[in-house]
Amino acid sequence: MSRVLVFGGHGKVAMLLAPLLVSRGDEVTAVIRNPDHVRDVESTGATPRVADIETLDIDALADLVSGHDVVVWSAGAGGGDAARTYAVDRDAAIRSMDAAARAGVARYVMVSWLGSAPDHGVPQDDPFFPYADAKLAADDHLRGTELSWTVLGPGALLDDPGTGRIEIDPQGRGAVPRADVAAAVATALVEPATIGRTLRFGGGDQPIPEAFAAAPDAR
Repeated sequence: MSRVLVFGGHGKVAMLLAPLLVSRGDEVTAVIRNPDHVRDVESTGATPRVADIETLDIDALADLVSGHDVVVWSAGAGGGDAARTYAVDRDAAIRSMDAAARAGVARYVMVSWLGSAPDHGVPQDDPFFPYADAKLAADDHLRGTELSWTVLGPGALLDDPGTGRIEIDPQGRGAVPRADVAAAVATALVEPATIGRTLRFGGGDQPIPEAFAAAPDAR
């Protein structure tokens, strides 16, 4: 049993992840900004915690993280506003990593995106650029910490039913059901071989545990 703290607890991936973790005996705390979402989160078996991560400093985040075994970052500003994208997807994410280190919570899993790499190719005048830039900065910061980190980079997210199967380093958009992203996070939390690795994936034919075990090392 692990005590798992999920940032972005009302997001679509997190809402699919929580029942998976609860069903195997984990205790899940889901951090949400909107108190109107408390009942939704409770329906997954997770314990909601209302907090505005955009405004919390490292000390406050460390208090929030303290007592857990694992941090999962599945939060995001949702695009549309560049300043808020940087504030949440980069700055708050980075503070949460530093807070985890301060609180002695070593295990940290980042839900990123397939294209998060220095050569992501998104031009600066593209509305998607702030997200790509912010996620890369957060991922790079995590990789530079001493945390037991994993960066998961799924492709384009679908609401299709999950298959339990993925492809590592897919070509193109790497479309993948959110249910399989949730399953990938759950797998990463119990698979030590994912520690210190960046795993980019899309929908495919290989069972998730096998795909992660066979994936080439990448940072």
